Amino acid sequence: MTQAPATTKATRRQHDREIVALAVPAFGALVAEPLFVMADSAIVGHLGTAQLAGLGVASALLMTAVSVFVFLAYATTAAVARRVGAGDLQAAIRQGMDGIWLALLLGAAVIAVVLPTAPFLVELFGASDTAAPYATTYLRISALGIPAMLVVLAATGVLRGLQDTRTPLYVAIAGFVANAALNVGLVYGADLGIAGSAWGTVIAQCGMAAAYLVVVVRGARQHGASLRPDAAGIRASAQAGVPLLVRTLSLRAILMIATAVAARLGDADIAAHQIILSLWSLLAFALDAIAIAGQAIIGRYLGAGDAQGARAACRRMVEWGIAVGVVLGLLVVISRPAFLPLFTSDSSVKDTALPALVIVALSQPICGVVFVLDGVLMGAGDGPYLAWAMVLTLAAFAPVALLVPVLGGGLTALWGAMTLMMTVRMLTLWLRARSGRWIVTGATR
Repeated sequence: MTQAPATTKATRRQHDREIVALAVPAFGALVAEPLFVMADSAIVGHLGTAQLAGLGVASALLMTAVSVFVFLAYATTAAVARRVGAGDLQAAIRQGMDGIWLALLLGAAVIAVVLPTAPFLVELFGASDTAAPYATTYLRISALGIPAMLVVLAATGVLRGLQDTRTPLYVAIAGFVANAALNVGLVYGADLGIAGSAWGTVIAQCGMAAAYLVVVVRGARQHGASLRPDAAGIRASAQAGVPLLVRTLSLRAILMIATAVAARLGDADIAAHQIILSLWSLLAFALDAIAIAGQAIIGRYLGAGDAQGARAACRRMVEWGIAVGVVLGLLVVISRPAFLPLFTSDSSVKDTALPALVIVALSQPICGVVFVLDGVLMGAGDGPYLAWAMVLTLAAFAPVALLVPVLGGGLTALWGAMTLMMTVRMLTLWLRARSGRWIVTGATR
């Protein structure tokens, strides 16, 4: 870490209040997102196995497409927070509008690609002959909601940059309730089947996007910010997002390699891997909430020209990341006997998962540091370094993971490789944080 100034108890309490105020609502909003898919699955599951399988394939495709563009939230948060710190709310909202316009353009491009290629994409993801028609139907209809999904990402970034994580929480909760109600009504009430579930999700996503736009437009009018698309601003938003896109794609490649390796280890291993991966993702939400707070807080400090405040906030958030990681690790160890039966009654799957879960538990403090420093560097707009660091991490992880089945290692060895991956990430991020090169003050980086 850079040479941080001595922080008083009052300063630490101030940082703690800011972190909690931003992280807790952010955690709620993050948890609400996967509930959309869970609600759809619960409702569609009663239509039949083929329909549920089709939903699974289509949802995986949609979530992959949307997750690739998560930089819309990250880059927008950092850029808006800097301008907030500089005291220029008009420029902050103008920057946010550029991100929203970029989201609309990318959403339109995704629709243009997905609609004609939906059958091919479904086949590529291995859908069975019986599930493929349902997957294609769901994918084509849901693709119409992708622009709204991307607007939600960008607008969420705007509000986070404005130090507001409560509004995204409220919108996420309202969206989940609306989605569930629409799905029940359209799937069963209107007898539309899986198409009804898709339309329900599209309508709910459009409603969420509209709610965000109302908030952003109101802010724009209040501060005199233009709502018109600005080519230079949109181009700048896209350029800021490219390194974060590289980072995201590298991370997705790591997760795909891990799943592919687990599949080669055997049925019990891949089943156990999916259970552990779902838990790992849930734990990541808690840590990502602190990272989101980091993006907003660090961007604001740097925008205000307060380098010392940024260093102190970074140090405090790392302490939070380690502490939360320790707590999460202990919870994993304690809850292992009760957690696994929720997902499987197969003793071989349980026996395979138990030792791997210990590795996951031990790695949580490392994950805490990684998530926090990731958020800090995103808030600083240090995207190019994050891209380079993640590509390096992928290069270190891939050969180790691919050697697991060759050397006769099992799932525990694979999750050991995952822990190695997180350790490499921690080292690259810690070295950057310690160097201080991420600290660039001003309204723009």
